[in-house]
Amino acid sequence: MQNALMLVVTLLLALSLPGGVKASPEPGELPVVHAVLFYSPGCPYCSEVMNDTLPPLQEQYQSQLSILLVELATLKDIDNLYSLGATFGLTKEQVAVPYLLIDQTPLIGADEINTKLAGLVKQYLATGGLDTPDIPLLNEMSTNGIDFTAYDPTQPTATQVQPVANSTGMSMAWVIMVFMLLALIISIILILRAFQGKPVPPLKKWLEISIPVLSLIGLGAAIYLTYVEITHTRAMCGPVGDCNTVQSSPYAKLFGLIPIGLVGAVGYIAILVAWLWRRTRHDSFSRIAGPVMFGMALFGTLFSVYLTYLELFVIHAVCIWCLTSAVIITVLMLLSLPQITQWLAIADEEDQSVE
Repeated sequence: MQNALMLVVTLLLALSLPGGVKASPEPGELPVVHAVLFYSPGCPYCSEVMNDTLPPLQEQYQSQLSILLVELATLKDIDNLYSLGATFGLTKEQVAVPYLLIDQTPLIGADEINTKLAGLVKQYLATGGLDTPDIPLLNEMSTNGIDFTAYDPTQPTATQVQPVANSTGMSMAWVIMVFMLLALIISIILILRAFQGKPVPPLKKWLEISIPVLSLIGLGAAIYLTYVEITHTRAMCGPVGDCNTVQSSPYAKLFGLIPIGLVGAVGYIAILVAWLWRRTRHDSFSRIAGPVMFGMALFGTLFSVYLTYLELFVIHAVCIWCLTSAVIITVLMLLSLPQITQWLAIADEEDQSVE
């Protein structure tokens, strides 16, 4: 009877331990706590954790703390992280890097890691150590990871170099944001003047031809971003910004389904069609093709303002391709002003003649 009671107590104690906790280390073996940190190149908060938070802990616990660093290098990696977060009941909006998993507890963001990790390490060491959770997706993602003790913060890795490029991109994004807002203000003023019978004069020929040229350039950028988003490949960002952080964010898809690049591509194609229709046809639609073109460019500019706001204040990273598209669509809006103001002026004159 006594043996049966002891067996029941032992089973209850074992069941009460977290999933990855060891019951007790082997005799003479020090307990070890295992954790996994997911990070992304260009993420300043990841650099903060890897350069400021983890080194003191590693120095304090030495071999009793094992942290595996896993770089999120592709959009597929990001999707896998979203799926991993979903296993712990997290939505895409709640998942971000740095993302540290210790047992069944995800710590998200530098602040949460800074405030909670040390206490959890101490707690798990006191209970006999902690293994990495046995989750198939986690095991798959960890295959390319490196131990934190092999990480050298003095080396100019992508994680440390990218913030400089991203800082330049953020400054550029601010300039482009101001440009878009000024363009919108100018558009409003000129449209109000059109109601007073003062439309913008027609464009010169070379400016008129620049509309399809800019639309084709914007279409190329949008198609490339669509390719990146659909194939989950790394974007070519150049020395400015961090395109992959932007493209891996939840905001890279409209309603979580439609790639933003695809939305832009459809918009540029529609502007091209409207421009060609106005130039080659003489029907009822050709008379309103100019205003329609302005309306599409206006919507694209407003949407670009929203996306640039997200890059500056939510994602904290910018995409040079997105910024390029924002400039192009804003210029197209300005180039479409003569058509919309002349159409409004004529419509206003017709209304006055009827009265």
